Amino acid sequence: MFQQLETKDRHLKTKTSREEREHGPHLIRLPKGAVPEYIKLTSFQELSWRVMGNYVKNKYEEDQDLEENLLKAHMKIRPEEYIAFIYMTAIILGILGVIAGIVLGIVFIFLMDNLVMGITLAIALPIGLPLMAMTLLKGSPHSKAKSRGRDIDKRISSSMSFISAMASANVPVDTIFKELSRQPVYGEIQKEAEWITRDTELLGIDILTAIKRGSMRSPSQKFQDFLQGVVTTSRSGGQLKPYFLIKAEEYEKENKLALKQTMETLSMMGESYVTVVVAFPLFLVVILAIMAIIGGNADNTLMILYLVVGLMIPLSQFGFIFVVWNISQE
Repeated sequence: MFQQLETKDRHLKTKTSREEREHGPHLIRLPKGAVPEYIKLTSFQELSWRVMGNYVKNKYEEDQDLEENLLKAHMKIRPEEYIAFIYMTAIILGILGVIAGIVLGIVFIFLMDNLVMGITLAIALPIGLPLMAMTLLKGSPHSKAKSRGRDIDKRISSSMSFISAMASANVPVDTIFKELSRQPVYGEIQKEAEWITRDTELLGIDILTAIKRGSMRSPSQKFQDFLQGVVTTSRSGGQLKPYFLIKAEEYEKENKLALKQTMETLSMMGESYVTVVVAFPLFLVVILAIMAIIGGNADNTLMILYLVVGLMIPLSQFGFIFVVWNISQE
């Protein structure tokens, strides 16, 4: 009976190499000069933790969303330390806002004789700067995690081709992710594979548990589904080679559809560019020029013409350039 219990979950265990079977547990040889990578705070973050650490530890309530976003963004800082960093930044900006508000209030009230603007700046700056800093810093981990997720989604098709090619050669799963972690061309997917390899080789976690943890901390829904599929297929007794081939074909089709949609969007942007940035300003300039010649109030018309030529046209040009560049990057 004990023998049956010991062999019941044999399919969950990772394959051991020949060296492990012959010699048992062994040391992992790292490159010469390699040292562990510790969590290292910046000087300002260390100052924030020393000043605000006790307050944060007493008042901090567990924020699961912040913790997950920090993990998915690969920001190597604890939630408590990050909250202390936010508070310290808000305090410093609040002090600077008070000073700037007083100075600008004096300038507008006494030198420019504008009481409303002076009072508005004196009140808005001390309140607005800390609130803006807290809002931006609190949302920064989520933004970085989304950026990593977009990079993973962009490269997942090519990485699946790499994985399926290695699986076709009957390479074990742990070796596949280890080799994937050595390929910098796959961007953030390489870093996800590095974490899985770290869990298996340095922390001694079995490959399926490491993959499951990797799926929980990945910012990409596609990569999460892929890793969860690996775990489910393995634990249900299925074969991973057909699964990898199917996923590679699926992501290749999705990539083709995404490229087609991108090309259609760029085509639409090109037509909009000709209409909005080229034709419309040209007609508007001609109309304003005629109005300035035959109209009675030429100064106002010329001012609008200067704004159109010097401000609206350049801004619209740069706006379209940025949008097209952003779409092409995706």
